[in-house]
Amino acid sequence: MSEEETKVEAATEEETVATPEAEAAPKKKKKKWPIVVGVVVVVLVAAGAGFWVWHEQPSFCNAICHTPMDPYVEGFEQEPGTAGVDKYGNEVSNTSAMMAVQHKISKDEGGAGTDCLGCHVPTMQEQISEGINWISGNYQYPLYERTDEDLVEARGLEADQFCLNDACHAQTRQDLIAATADMERNPHVAQHGEIACTECHKGHRASVNYCSQCHSDAEIPDGWLTTAQANKLEGVA
Repeated sequence: MSEEETKVEAATEEETVATPEAEAAPKKKKKKWPIVVGVVVVVLVAAGAGFWVWHEQPSFCNAICHTPMDPYVEGFEQEPGTAGVDKYGNEVSNTSAMMAVQHKISKDEGGAGTDCLGCHVPTMQEQISEGINWISGNYQYPLYERTDEDLVEARGLEADQFCLNDACHAQTRQDLIAATADMERNPHVAQHGEIACTECHKGHRASVNYCSQCHSDAEIPDGWLTTAQANKLEGVA
């Protein structure tokens, strides 16, 4: 074998040995974006869940619409069965006369165990409209008192269904009459036509005995007002 052939063969062997072992193929970098996306998704889900829980608390209404909602939240947070104030700042001898306070009592203690959204279930359209009114300042202070018809209007329900439904008071008008049959003057008997529940039962001020506007001997529950007393507080002649 010539000297030149020997050199060629040696170079070939060297290349064969060195190339696959000495020069390792570059390692592929692991993609980190799936991890980043996963972390972002978890954070967003946690934040969304936390916001939704907060959305159902009175503090949400107070924080987002603080000016018009302050009196309502402060009234709601009062202890049941004590002296307190209504949304106007008027004294109430028994806070349980206000349905908002009475209804927050836990179910274990015989109450409804509910909060703002237990009664106020606005549609998205209502929430947008109320948000615009708050930003523009186009609202009353305190907010006007809603009737049971107002509270169910956007949901296409009958006024009675605000209170008399399977989730709240699973009763009929006849059931109510039977429940108060032992009273000397049964307030649920429609002697003068059907009266809306909210004529007597008030959410954020002392409830009123509607019958007392004509019957001076009408029974007034603890903390409730006569029609004359309620009218005086509201400045109604």
